[in-house]
Amino acid sequence: MMPSPITPTIPLDQDGIHHGFLRLPYSRDDSAWGSVMIPLTVIQNGKGPTALLTGGNHGDEYEGPVALQDLAATLQPEAITGRVIIVPAFNFPAYCAGTRTSPIDKGNMNRSFPGRPDGGVTEKIADYFQRVLVPIADIVLDFHSGGKTLDFLPFAAAHVLDDKAQEAACVAAMQAFNAPYSVMLLEIDNVGMFDTAVEDMGKVFVSTELGGGGSATAKSIAIAKKGLRNVLIHGGILRGEMQIDPTINIDMPNGDCFVFSHDDGLYEPMVDLGEQVSKGDIIARIWPVARTGVPAIEYKAKMSGRLISRHFPGLIKSGDCAAVVGVIVP
Repeated sequence: MMPSPITPTIPLDQDGIHHGFLRLPYSRDDSAWGSVMIPLTVIQNGKGPTALLTGGNHGDEYEGPVALQDLAATLQPEAITGRVIIVPAFNFPAYCAGTRTSPIDKGNMNRSFPGRPDGGVTEKIADYFQRVLVPIADIVLDFHSGGKTLDFLPFAAAHVLDDKAQEAACVAAMQAFNAPYSVMLLEIDNVGMFDTAVEDMGKVFVSTELGGGGSATAKSIAIAKKGLRNVLIHGGILRGEMQIDPTINIDMPNGDCFVFSHDDGLYEPMVDLGEQVSKGDIIARIWPVARTGVPAIEYKAKMSGRLISRHFPGLIKSGDCAAVVGVIVP
């Protein structure tokens, strides 16, 4: 396969602190010999494990970028053993536009793996991570939240894996992150995901959903910063003691966790995040937008549990995820 067109402007394997970019040539109307410059920090101190830390996989999710910018500005080499690779804005064009997908090619970074070195901008970035950065990592933490269209209880997540030893390592890292909730996350579409690419290489992987609505809060950013520090300590990279608080463990046993809208209309949540629901409870109603006097369409929970996610905007379309229910486990 042809080499990646992306080149780092800093060394990836030298001791010290290095701030720079992943430079991707991108010829366009306003810059014939232009580039996409993805901010990058590498901090290394001797031999040891490598952590790859990413935010902005989707460009409208902000806890990760804030926590990683803070880490890049404050972490000193003498505090670690090994290497920390920080990419606060993974899909940099989407991050700059404040959109889920890239404004250049509409690429969803989290559905673009393994990528292509001769593809579009999003595919080229995915290919570089697939072939260069992920292989040199021991543990990968990829920050997410709900963006502009979803809202979540703040949780760290791991996945059920065929390799149970790897699954146990991922669960241990998720528990180390120590968000208020810890979820065994069921993905409805894992083809092309960064998560899948990392896990297929046998790496330890942790993801999050820390809020939503296309913004962040002081509380959700504090969760991100604490969890980031905990994961680095857990991974044997950062020296110090983890801060561990109570977490609620949640499972997503099957597709009945999800409630999808079959209608367009005005979204009325009937249950707030974190509330308990029983199977058959009305969790949302959808009203017509163009007339009055027509009853709302009711959407009911398919299982008992706790509401962990919901549609965020006031209007909803057919096919949108209206709500997600998870089951509390010991």
